[in-house]
Amino acid sequence: MDDLFPPFAPDANEPRPRRFKPVPFRMIAPNMITLMALCLGLTAIRLAFEGKFEPAVIAIVAAAFLDGIDGRVARLLKGTSRFGAELDSLADFVNFGCAPALILYGFALKELRSVGWIVALIFAIAMALRLARFNAMLDDPHRPAWKKDFFVGMPAPAGALTVLLPLYLHFLGLPMERWAAPVVLGYMLCIALLVVSTVPTFSGKTMGKRVPREAVLPIFLVGVAGFGLLISFPFESMVAAALGYLVTLPIGAAQYRRRARAEARATPAPLASGAEDAEGTERDRAVDS
Repeated sequence: MDDLFPPFAPDANEPRPRRFKPVPFRMIAPNMITLMALCLGLTAIRLAFEGKFEPAVIAIVAAAFLDGIDGRVARLLKGTSRFGAELDSLADFVNFGCAPALILYGFALKELRSVGWIVALIFAIAMALRLARFNAMLDDPHRPAWKKDFFVGMPAPAGALTVLLPLYLHFLGLPMERWAAPVVLGYMLCIALLVVSTVPTFSGKTMGKRVPREAVLPIFLVGVAGFGLLISFPFESMVAAALGYLVTLPIGAAQYRRRARAEARATPAPLASGAEDAEGTERDRAVDS
């Protein structure tokens, strides 16, 4: 009987199995940037509750900057993951949907009471719907490559930075009296509709993959000048950027339609069923004769 059930003596030198595999740092770094952006968005909400609207706006701008680099850092480090994509979408909803809506409600829309709150809700929900549609379109395998140069509707960071235009103007000295609340409400509603619309807008994600050598130094100079203007004249620069972006919306839509027409012309049109039937009849007659 002892031969059938020999005693088991575990090897003391056998390594213990690891419950979880180690995660490389290149997978963690982009998510840390996203979490820092999320912290900025939540801090902006707190500052808005305290009536500190200027630092709240600066926090949203900083969150938009971090949102613009986290994906690029992930692709550069080859650290993209499904977890990171979902975390980025949740952070975008808080930073660019909830935070701007609450900031503008505390700034002007509270004067309109329930009507102002309804418009703030519309903007936040419009941002959630826009992000959900963006995630769904990423899984479309039949989407042409040239459409990656365009967003469908206004992107989340641009919508957040553009909807804060009344605050930029207020910081520059424009008085916001009681009459300004309906204007802010109408403007916010228009931006919410642009966010969920199907208007094509420039993406910019595919720009900069290959830069001509002669354009490197001018790009450096323009970047330094833009950074200097943003630091020296922050809200003047934000007003110019918001208005400039709104002006480019019809230009982007026209460029999209032009490229769509070019693709349609390059695609051979299938023969109509009537023409195919007629050709088949003619072939049958030729065979019979």
